[in-house]
Amino acid sequence: QVQLVESGGALVQAGGSLRLSCAVSGRTFNVLAMGWFRQGSGKEREFVAAVSWRDSSTLCADSVKGRFAISTDNAKNTVYLQMNTLKAEDTAVYYCAASFRVLPTTRGEYNVWGQGTQVTVSS
Repeated sequence: QVQLVESGGALVQAGGSLRLSCAVSGRTFNVLAMGWFRQGSGKEREFVAAVSWRDSSTLCADSVKGRFAISTDNAKNTVYLQMNTLKAEDTAVYYCAASFRVLPTTRGEYNVWGQGTQVTVSS
């Protein structure tokens, strides 16, 4: 099984930056992509970004394009989400997820989920 542990969530002022980390462990040989999702209070969980575990190609949601970047450190089995120019609407619980598919963008295409980390942006 694959295990995911997120960290790095915090309270930050609007306009600030934050980097989330996701430590990946376990049987990862079937993992083809890693993704970040977020869920604001009273909202559905939405796709933020994904990265290919093999060639590091990436996808980002339009709402965060140009502000957020996803990356991997395969040597450390860690996935990062660099978040810049944060806005109040970025406030959410951020989830790391692993998929056995190539660069999926929907929740149902991810097979393993972390427990989430809270990001709060004060305006």
